Amino acid sequence: MKKNFGLFWLREDFRLTRNHALYTATKNHDHVVAFYLYKKKKFKHQEAQKWWINKSLTYFRKALDDYNIELQVLEAESYKYFFDRLFIKKDFSIYWNKVYEPNYLKFDEYLSKNCEEKKIDFKICKGNILNELNEIKKGDGTPFKVFTPFWRCSEKFYAEKIIAPDKKILKCNKKINYFKIISDEKEILPSKKWHVDFEKKWKPSEEYALKELRIFLKNRIENYSEERNFPNIVGTSKLSPYIKHGQIHVETIWRECKKIKNKSNGVGKFLAEIGWREFSHTLINYFPHMLKGNYSKKFDKFPWKNNNKFLSAWKKGLTGYPLVDAGMRELYNTGWMHNRIRMVVGSFLVKHLLIDWKDGEKYFRNCLLDFNEANNISGWQWVAGCGADAAPYFRIFNPILQGEKFDKDGDYVKKWIPELKNIPKKFIHKPWEFEGDKNFKLGKDYPFPIVKHEEARVKALNAFKEIK
Repeated sequence: MKKNFGLFWLREDFRLTRNHALYTATKNHDHVVAFYLYKKKKFKHQEAQKWWINKSLTYFRKALDDYNIELQVLEAESYKYFFDRLFIKKDFSIYWNKVYEPNYLKFDEYLSKNCEEKKIDFKICKGNILNELNEIKKGDGTPFKVFTPFWRCSEKFYAEKIIAPDKKILKCNKKINYFKIISDEKEILPSKKWHVDFEKKWKPSEEYALKELRIFLKNRIENYSEERNFPNIVGTSKLSPYIKHGQIHVETIWRECKKIKNKSNGVGKFLAEIGWREFSHTLINYFPHMLKGNYSKKFDKFPWKNNNKFLSAWKKGLTGYPLVDAGMRELYNTGWMHNRIRMVVGSFLVKHLLIDWKDGEKYFRNCLLDFNEANNISGWQWVAGCGADAAPYFRIFNPILQGEKFDKDGDYVKKWIPELKNIPKKFIHKPWEFEGDKNFKLGKDYPFPIVKHEEARVKALNAFKEIK
């Protein structure tokens, strides 16, 4: 082993299993220090994730203790400034895993060049993805713009790979510190106390992520294709926050799925959701303009409305449409939202209210524990109709019919909107038609719809005609 220190830059990989950079560091060095750089500016509009990061650091530190690896938290206003100062010393080798976002990959190039110039040993390892971005392209060498052929190619490519087995992190000789000035992760917690309820629902650890995966594959994967559509039941894996922060690697998920002997349609459908994540990452890297604007340029001329009153009602879950409002309240209270409901609330914002998808994307960014730049931006542009392989703009979700189909008895709505708990299921998705309860008054106990569905639909279609 090398005598100098091994530094592991912890980013979105809070795990021991399939953590290639951490494994390599422990293989090459007797002493390894993991460090996490907290950049306030990055999390300025990601309040919910501050809680997840705080808890992840606590759990991961305990896991690293068993391997005599210290985890130090540092605050950095600028990654470049931090590493320029760090690289003055040359008593270390440094290791990190890729994060597949354009800014991170560009910074990897900067660090690589600096390490080479200063003769510092380094290694950049594969991050939390199945295939590297440059491995999946069309026959003519151009990137895919449609999901189905992308995933068909990507799935086949990965299936034919010889995948290296899990390599166990090695125990270091002695736990040591490397950095003198460190930060307290308690300072990372959100300023507001709205995250307190997260404690009851989530445990941001690798151990818990693996446990949740096993439970899902044992009890829910068989019926996943159908049950994933119903927000009133636990039909999904709810692994998205763990994947985002790297408590679990997607290769681990793939491997465990492939172990299932009697594969139902649910296995393929579930892996296709991993495929959408892969697709989204290729999109933002090959078409980085979509990080700040529309993938489809014609939507640059779309007549969005600036309506702070409507936007506020949407955020607070007070639009008067129960399924939409239940979803927005679930988001705020849990840091997560059911995928079908994400489509419903997204469609409502951009098509019923004609509010720019970027306002919705920004709010999700702040509230979602599983916020991922690629998924969030691609998802919002898919709903808005301005993304790659997007839903056509004229596909406008009817929140009433969506509720009657996927929350037939109103269980999901009543869970998040208790003021509607006594409304008969016949009217639960259109309470404005209910007149049989003297104790319930529309406009007082629950708001009138802020727009009428049919009128909003016509306005949306007319707005779309303006850019055709």
